[in-house]
Amino acid sequence: MNTYATPSQAKLPGPPEIPTDLLIGGEWRAAQGARRFDVIDPSSGRVLTSVADGTVSDGMAAVEAADQSAKAWAATAPRARSKILQACYESMMDHQAWLAELISLENGKALDDAKGEVAYAAEFFRWYAEEGVRLNGELNMAPGGANRILVQYAPVGISLLITPWNLPAAMATRKIAPALAAGCTCILKPAEETPLTALAIAKLMLMAGLPAGVLNIVTTTDPGPLASAILHDPRVRKLSFTGSTEVGRILLREAADNIVSPSMELGGNAPFLVFDDADLVAAIEGALAAKMRHGGEACIAANRFLVQRGIYDAFAERLTERMGALNVGDGCAVDTQCGAMINAAAVGKIERLVDDAKARGARVLVGGTRCERPGFFYPPTVLVDIDPGAAILQEEIFGPVAALTSFDTVDEAIALANATEFGLGAYVYTSDLKLGLRVSEQIESGMIGLNRGVLSDPAGPFGGVKQSGLGREGSHHGIKEFTEARYIAVEW
Repeated sequence: MNTYATPSQAKLPGPPEIPTDLLIGGEWRAAQGARRFDVIDPSSGRVLTSVADGTVSDGMAAVEAADQSAKAWAATAPRARSKILQACYESMMDHQAWLAELISLENGKALDDAKGEVAYAAEFFRWYAEEGVRLNGELNMAPGGANRILVQYAPVGISLLITPWNLPAAMATRKIAPALAAGCTCILKPAEETPLTALAIAKLMLMAGLPAGVLNIVTTTDPGPLASAILHDPRVRKLSFTGSTEVGRILLREAADNIVSPSMELGGNAPFLVFDDADLVAAIEGALAAKMRHGGEACIAANRFLVQRGIYDAFAERLTERMGALNVGDGCAVDTQCGAMINAAAVGKIERLVDDAKARGARVLVGGTRCERPGFFYPPTVLVDIDPGAAILQEEIFGPVAALTSFDTVDEAIALANATEFGLGAYVYTSDLKLGLRVSEQIESGMIGLNRGVLSDPAGPFGGVKQSGLGREGSHHGIKEFTEARYIAVEW
């Protein structure tokens, strides 16, 4: 039985003071017309504060600021850029507790998850501080012997970065760090649900020595016209977006007009395959990590649990026991293990998917109904015997619900895993390494956790296939997304 902690009193952490205006050209500015919007604490439904509500004019001012700083930043020595990024890493880690509390307040996630996110987010600064000085070119002899082929990697140019609310720190640094390491200036548009984290990180970056205009931030409640205007400015050459596939399609159409280079990390529908020979204890621990980190509000969260029939009942029983014991409550409470969902609409979507599954015959082993308390909560839930036509197997749940179905053969498991338009993350548990690798190679996914419930690592290429996106973030692949290969034919 889940227990519940006390609702938040919605007080911002301090010090340092959290900025709430736009960041343009190194200055904190009010939005045009002094427009502002409220930021809500999901754990209580109370207003935390308000931030500037940027307009198209503010967006164009950010482009101008990025343009004025672009040449100088691109010409800055890689080692100098590296030292700034390393200082940004150290500044974030020095303020880890402060940032974690802020994330929990505006996002609702458990404080332990928020602390882990800050460490993960900061690591992108350290990784790209190292990677930025190793952006090596190429030199080859042309096959015909007529000339040498010299290849350099140049900054792609001004970059528009659009991030979601579910990991407001990590999704920002995963884009900012490689863009800056490559020599690009950028404009960040964070999600309106969680703008404070991005603004706080920007403040720490300025304190760490980031030059004015290299990073600009525009918060807004009307992102469509803002993004369109920025993407139609010929000075803007890169779009990096993390969010839903639906919005990604719209942005791709906008980017097409000026042939802006796109990177897209979109929706997921991750399968979690458990074979009969799997280590049950390890599989349960992996399932909890893959499902419940960040309250299930993650694009690589396990969405469909496909369990072989011989281990199905034992897995369901053990997972139900563990999910039912999780403490639900205010994200900032030290004993919370599952925090609030981001807003009422998120709870409504989870409720719709669970109710549809129940109407089609699914059994609820724990949870299954929304929490009757202030804030936006849904309890950890386990459903079994899901009808193949249930919406919960087709749509991204984005919440603490584990939907279990059984399979008999390896081929059936692979077919079920691939029966989706998405292909971001997947998980496989088996004691047979040969089987695990064979299955992993046949799953249509950009990332697979083999006997591991955690996928993300700044040193690994993060991204999907099919409707889950274009390009990769993290690793050495991530910095290449912010460069263009320049080929010089030369002979001597």
